[in-house]
Amino acid sequence: MLFFRKILSDFMNISPIQRQSLLSFGSIITITGLGYISTFYFAHFLGPAVLGSFFLFLAYYGIFDLIGDGGFGGAAVKRISEGTDQDEYFSAFFLLRLLLLGLSIVTFIIISPFLTALAKDGLLYWLILALVAGTLASITAINLYGTAQVGIMQVSNLANTIVKNLVQILAVFVGFGLGGLAAGFIAGFIAALVINLKYVRLGFARFNRAHFSALLSFSIWTFLSSGGLLIITYADTIIIGQFMTETDVGIYRVAFQLTSVASFMVTVFHTVLYPHISRWHTENQIIRIETSLTRAFTYSFFLAIPVTAGGIILSEKLLYYLYGASFASGAPVLAILLVVQLANIFMFLLTMCLNAMDMPKLSFYSTAVSAALNIFLSILLIPRFGIAGAAVASLVSITVNALLAYAMLRSSVRISVDLKSVKNLVLSALVMSGILLGCVYLFPVQSFAGLVLVLLLGAGVYFSTVLVLDRKIRNDLKSLLETTDLPGI
Repeated sequence: MLFFRKILSDFMNISPIQRQSLLSFGSIITITGLGYISTFYFAHFLGPAVLGSFFLFLAYYGIFDLIGDGGFGGAAVKRISEGTDQDEYFSAFFLLRLLLLGLSIVTFIIISPFLTALAKDGLLYWLILALVAGTLASITAINLYGTAQVGIMQVSNLANTIVKNLVQILAVFVGFGLGGLAAGFIAGFIAALVINLKYVRLGFARFNRAHFSALLSFSIWTFLSSGGLLIITYADTIIIGQFMTETDVGIYRVAFQLTSVASFMVTVFHTVLYPHISRWHTENQIIRIETSLTRAFTYSFFLAIPVTAGGIILSEKLLYYLYGASFASGAPVLAILLVVQLANIFMFLLTMCLNAMDMPKLSFYSTAVSAALNIFLSILLIPRFGIAGAAVASLVSITVNALLAYAMLRSSVRISVDLKSVKNLVLSALVMSGILLGCVYLFPVQSFAGLVLVLLLGAGVYFSTVLVLDRKIRNDLKSLLETTDLPGI
């Protein structure tokens, strides 16, 4: 008992941002790992066509959930995190969210006759249930996120993933297939809701028109910006579904999911930094924003660069042994989508910073241009080049979004990348890539065990080289380990 108390005490001595980052990182690793394991299972037992239908279900859920949110989720986090009238802002948000949920469901029912893919697969009613469960979980999550309870929110997200995957795996095992995947998706929201309700700090209070106006002034641009980001995320999936088959959708989204390994760290920093940057902007602590942004870039690339390099080298083997032979044809798409994740680091962090610094209008402008470009390129390229065209459309549109966000943000904060550390990361990845190429040439990967050994070799070479080359990263890691005082390290 004393052993665990000491670990907890040492952990609480870390700075809040480091502590929340560690919690977020651990949670995201677990969530993503569970997601991968379950998808491996579904890919082998259900095949790309059924997975493609479920990915289309998720795409339509994202669109109607955006209508149900109306941008008020981001607005509520922003206003609540500023520290004034928190209960009033939450109460106003709660009412608005319920009204928009009703609008979302009515809109879905009206246009459902045109959603032939969902109707064919029997997913229309499942989608309505998912919207209700997702909205309730989202409302309570906003309560936690706005009050900077990021750790608790990550725990509830973890519970969401665990319950979702367990229900889905069990349902698929007993033969429910696509309906089982949808049921598990809903069950995860319910699990997150139960946990969130235990830790909400904000209650209901009387609010007035001023609170509505403050939410509305931010939500309009957040809604439009979120809509643009959603288009970038799902437009390619829906357009593939229109021009090609559910099998192509399944292969494309599986490749896209695999590349999310590269975005572990940027997802952590996006989640952790938003409420802090919002508060620092209110307090005019611009230097803290600049410093945090620079470090976020460095540690996002710390994982993304080697994952991209190794993933390109092993793309076909990864898809073949992890998901099955029917997915191996997606190797060229996987290589392109890995590069997309590098551009995504800049886009994700810079647009987050624009929103946190109360500039959602500028965030919308950059996202709207790239969303329109994504639709145009997808319609142009997918019929001709298939899912590889969708990947190229994503790469171009996300890069444009990042460049526009940079141009709009640089007048407010100094945006810089630690070029010395990034150079060391690139050199380490090159060393790793050279060894991987030589290894797979001399000893071709012919089994899952062989793939695991090659991945472990690459990871060991990369991280060892980074620690040798980069003193700053080495000192940061040393400082973190000394602060936590973990036994045996």
